[in-house]
Amino acid sequence: MSLKSSNSSQNLMLPVSDPPNHQDGYADDKLFKGSAMTKRGAFAAVSYMSCAVLLVMFNKAALSSYNFPSANVITLLQMVCSCCFLYLLKRWRMISFTANDSLHISDNSTKFVSLKTLKHTLPLSGAYLFYMLVTMESVRGVNVPMYTTIRRTTVVFTMLVEFTLVGQRYTSSVIFSVGLIVFGAFVAGARDFSFDAYGYAVVFMSNIATAIYLATIARIGKTSGLNSFGLMWCNGVICGPVLLIWTFVRGELKTAINFPYIFSPGFIVILLFSCILAFFLNYCIFLNTTLNSAVTQTICGNLKDLFTIGLGWIIFGGLPFDTWNVIGQLLGFAGSGLYAYYKLLGK
Repeated sequence: MSLKSSNSSQNLMLPVSDPPNHQDGYADDKLFKGSAMTKRGAFAAVSYMSCAVLLVMFNKAALSSYNFPSANVITLLQMVCSCCFLYLLKRWRMISFTANDSLHISDNSTKFVSLKTLKHTLPLSGAYLFYMLVTMESVRGVNVPMYTTIRRTTVVFTMLVEFTLVGQRYTSSVIFSVGLIVFGAFVAGARDFSFDAYGYAVVFMSNIATAIYLATIARIGKTSGLNSFGLMWCNGVICGPVLLIWTFVRGELKTAINFPYIFSPGFIVILLFSCILAFFLNYCIFLNTTLNSAVTQTICGNLKDLFTIGLGWIIFGGLPFDTWNVIGQLLGFAGSGLYAYYKLLGK
């Protein structure tokens, strides 16, 4: 059966640990300089960017075109749907939650993660909640061009966190490409460089939270024995109730229930596609970060932003680009392209 074979291959993509030499011939993921991106890694990166761009378009339609009042409720629905998908797929024995599980029928094939494993993933869930709450606050005090500018520096924070946690080192080629991305970001936002101490502090805190979250995925993904599906399940089981309480206390659930278009067929279709895409996006984030690296995931996020800006301008319009903005975006695109090139060559 094709599903069995594909998932068996997937388990090989997500090793429990980082041994010096993999039996399947792949280089050690930790040796950044000597490891070229595999076909599976490239597929994970492209899949993430595709899902991310499409999800932004559907979320934009729900929040702007229909004026849905709460982004947190949409996030909660996406998390609940992801857990439901994972539960059904696991019950039907179409997926496993651990990196070395087989899909062949056995007594343990329908068991979920243990309490010990769930506790092991608590840092991941804590990092996700911190990342989510700080990111939501970060858009309040800074204008959009400057927000984009500062957020592009996330890759630097990610590199620092990876170096601190696992001693990851990078080649001069990678450092140059990252520097080009950051330089392009500041060029793009140069005309809107208005200082706001609180806004800047929160956005930089959001960068740190993002870096910690991605580095935590990379680390726990290799020490917990879980594959991407297992990491998603634990994250949803822990974070879902917290987000539910958060939206209830803030009154967002009541506001969402009273939304006039809540039963509109068009709005329901948009929400459905949003939830489906969120499921695949979360999977691709875990897969890309575990299979490649946290820095690769951050670079993909920068590259994705460029496609999102272009597609959003075509569909929704209203983006005030000027010459410096375009030059900055092109520099960021060039830096991301160089990183991908160096990653493919293993430089």
